[in-house]
Amino acid sequence: MKETYEEKIEQLRQIIAKIEDGGTSLDESMKLYEQGAALVKQCETLLAGAEEKITTLSRDA
Repeated sequence: MKETYEEKIEQLRQIIAKIEDGGTSLDESMKLYEQGAALVKQCETLLAGAEEKITTLSRDA
């Protein structure tokens, strides 16, 4: 099952909280940062797709 935009944002919030709590090592923080960066890109892709769909629907209306 594909994750929704909202699920990805929640994962990103959890990653940010883990990094900010100060309880992770530098290595773990770097891994979390990489995961977060990937999630941001995925969210941007989903938003771009939604924007394109809205633009298409607006033209058709």
